[in-house]
Amino acid sequence: MRYRRIFLIVLDSLGIGNARDAERFSDSGANTFSHIAERVPGMRIPNLGRLGIGNLTSLRGISPAAQPLSYYCRLNEASNGKDTMTGHWEMMGIRTDKPFITFTETGFPKELVEELEKRCGRKVIGNKAASGTEILDELGEEQIRDGSMIVYTSADSVLQIAGHEDPAIFGLSELYRCCEIAREITMRDEWRVGRVIARPYVGEKRGEFKRTANRHDLALKPTGRTVLNVLKEKGYDVISVGKINDIFVGEGITEAIRSKSSVNGMEQTIEIAGERDFTGLCFVNLVDFDALYGHRRDPEGYAGEIERFDAKLGELLPLLREDDLLLLSADHGNDPTFRGTDHTREQVPLLLYNEKLSGGELPEQESFAVIGASIADNFSLSLPENCIGASLLPLLR
Repeated sequence: MRYRRIFLIVLDSLGIGNARDAERFSDSGANTFSHIAERVPGMRIPNLGRLGIGNLTSLRGISPAAQPLSYYCRLNEASNGKDTMTGHWEMMGIRTDKPFITFTETGFPKELVEELEKRCGRKVIGNKAASGTEILDELGEEQIRDGSMIVYTSADSVLQIAGHEDPAIFGLSELYRCCEIAREITMRDEWRVGRVIARPYVGEKRGEFKRTANRHDLALKPTGRTVLNVLKEKGYDVISVGKINDIFVGEGITEAIRSKSSVNGMEQTIEIAGERDFTGLCFVNLVDFDALYGHRRDPEGYAGEIERFDAKLGELLPLLREDDLLLLSADHGNDPTFRGTDHTREQVPLLLYNEKLSGGELPEQESFAVIGASIADNFSLSLPENCIGASLLPLLR
């Protein structure tokens, strides 16, 4: 065992430019981080800068580090997709060849909606791709009047149901029940979506509706055993922070911690680093980059979130022990200056930091799976037969 505690933090959607096959996904020219820096010059990210983020992609106002504190490289995605589940699963060794189905252009089929209405006992309203906040302003008052079920999707492979938390209107237990039914219905191959998401909210009228932290994701189980399964089976801790537990449906997780926001997720990670004596992996997802700013095409908001992360990173780094390893990466891109509201097929960064490492550039990698393979290698564990990836640890000095 080279490192006793490994912290893997995923900055959800923080891509760094064209993947090799970006053209196949109609994403040529996307670069989430670089375009945000161009649109919002003067970002203050001293900690990411010292680690070497500016050495990976051109960032206006942020010079490459002459002596970066971390090892760094660009990762390409091997899987056929650019969504959250595909990216995270690949990190832990699973290559996805059949992409999840999206209903962005058409909404959900009539047959699916009718079955959902029949089994839930509620009328479906919405049934289109929409922003979560905008659809509440559009349909929240209608739901308050008649208890209809707000169903919508996005550029992701998701079916989302919004329900008011007041039991007299909808209620959390009813929302979760309807989502369980939707998950069962969408297990069919022709309607197979990656996630069903419960989106609870509060408020009384348009302009005042607010989503709460009681979101719940019902994802498909990974299509095979992952590095997380092996870690858990061999007695190592696998602590998830944020939506990691939902993405893996609890598979391979020993402890799940929910977060109210990405800042809260970093606060929880800082607390774990400073106070928890564990052996294994702390796996963190920071979703606000993607959900609040990428999909909403808000580069200014995205830049502010990067700065908030960097400030929290500055609190985390001094707490890392000499036998800790910090990994920073992303699961896809979501360039807020690009067309549409979809994720973008981009390379993602990987920064590997330990106070004893000399730092420097590593070769570009063919798959996100080098992350999981490196974690398994650290604990002298064999990858499951279905897993891809090769460890980067032999390259670290």
